[in-house]
Amino acid sequence: MTISTYLYGLKMGFSLILAIGAQNAFVLKQGLKKEFVFAVCLICALSDAVLIGACVFGFGKFISQYPQIVTIAKYGGALFLFVYGLRSLLSNFKQNDGLVAKGEDVASLGKVVAFAWLNPHVYLDTVVFLGSISTQFSDKLSFALGAMSASFIFFFGLGFGARLLQPIFAKPKAWQVLDFIIGLVMWAIAVKLVIG
Repeated sequence: MTISTYLYGLKMGFSLILAIGAQNAFVLKQGLKKEFVFAVCLICALSDAVLIGACVFGFGKFISQYPQIVTIAKYGGALFLFVYGLRSLLSNFKQNDGLVAKGEDVASLGKVVAFAWLNPHVYLDTVVFLGSISTQFSDKLSFALGAMSASFIFFFGLGFGARLLQPIFAKPKAWQVLDFIIGLVMWAIAVKLVIG
């Protein structure tokens, strides 16, 4: 294993995953509510790892031969983000008592998997971007392991670190603001996907 290649993969993985996106907002919300945090973080990190491995070891070539996959991911992801953003914005009209209302939006296994696999950034950024960068390294395994490590560190850090913000989210208004911001972020990403 080449340490410098591993560290470069780690850096590239962090540079892609740190942007506020649908999946990150979802993990943050579940961490704040302390609901299924380990399962959510594990599914997101493992899904990233599978996709990173696939893109580094050949999926990039498959996508270049079948570019319509990217188009399907783009429009399907935009629709998914629009619907989820609408749900977040509509949740502002519900009465809640801060953390007391944490059972309203329980994360189902299906929702977690949907965020992991229908997240358009995974395909448009991670698969295409990391896949193309990995071609410059002979030690692709070290690069892939570095990028995968970034996903595990980030998701578990975000999910379990979210509890540090709980004093803020003891107030109902804070949840309304978070839902509003998440809704706007989802819609902004959906629009960006559609218009390029």
